[in-house]
Amino acid sequence: MGVLVDGRWTDEDEIKAKNDKSGRFNRAQSVFRSWVTRDGAAGSSGEGGFAPEAGRYHLYVSMSCPWAHRTALMRKLTHLDDVISLDYVMPRRDGRGWIFDNGDAAYTDHVLGKDALHEVYTAADPHVSGRVTVPVLWDRERETVVNNESSEIIRMMSDAFAAHTNADIDFYPEDLRGDIDGWNELTYNTLNNGVYRAGFASSQAAYDEAVVQVFETLDKLEVHLADNRYLCGDRFTEADVRAFPTLIRFDVAYFGAFKCNLRRLVDYPNIWAYAREIYQMPGVAETCDLETFKRGYYSPSPLRNPLGIVPLGPVIDPLEPHGRG
Repeated sequence: MGVLVDGRWTDEDEIKAKNDKSGRFNRAQSVFRSWVTRDGAAGSSGEGGFAPEAGRYHLYVSMSCPWAHRTALMRKLTHLDDVISLDYVMPRRDGRGWIFDNGDAAYTDHVLGKDALHEVYTAADPHVSGRVTVPVLWDRERETVVNNESSEIIRMMSDAFAAHTNADIDFYPEDLRGDIDGWNELTYNTLNNGVYRAGFASSQAAYDEAVVQVFETLDKLEVHLADNRYLCGDRFTEADVRAFPTLIRFDVAYFGAFKCNLRRLVDYPNIWAYAREIYQMPGVAETCDLETFKRGYYSPSPLRNPLGIVPLGPVIDPLEPHGRG
């Protein structure tokens, strides 16, 4: 794999680059951190000048990536399909990182015509340094990347673009922000990123630590969802949007490929029903492909899957009635 250094795509040692001396995986910070805001003023980071205009912004995502999935999911839930356009990179990376196949309309860069996502980064900043990740929010007007941090992009969609949607859900209501922030912190550290800390661990101690935390959180969610429809009671919020991409991938990807195998998600009746309910919400299934999830996580890797063999199972059915009303 590689990384951008002063605008040049450069090979790197994946383990040395991502893990500390104890073998713990450390996620890199996103490179672009500007915000689209209601009035185009600067947000909490980055620079201003990004107003919420229909047709101006374009989203690059990968079907296999849970961080990108958040943004594709929020785009559906906020009914922004006709406001923010979208392209998919190929589900698997190669030596150039995330790539396009401009001979296949499903994986074409319809805005810039690039062959690799790192070329989108350097189109925004010829001297950029850092990891090339999805999602990416591109501004056609200024010809630059606005942001590549998923948690911030979904917040923009539910706030800055409110005037462009007929969705009637406030995903970050003021009276629930404390609860949402609390759930976001927990699920990010021990679930969303927790499965990666397990899968990328390069020592037994780091792996054990991460896996225990993953299942402690799942156990907590199972108890909580016995008496609550969603993470914040009876209201579907940003916290649920952030949790779902990890949960829907759990059995087909993280259980096997990342060795998060103490229990399957289907062994948690409340969590599995909750995940099925979200999957069956209008538009959500369009953002999911279980087979693509599986193939992405079992793609050839000299560290985790050197032969590139993709297992046939497990067989799960997210369309099974969830029984939650």
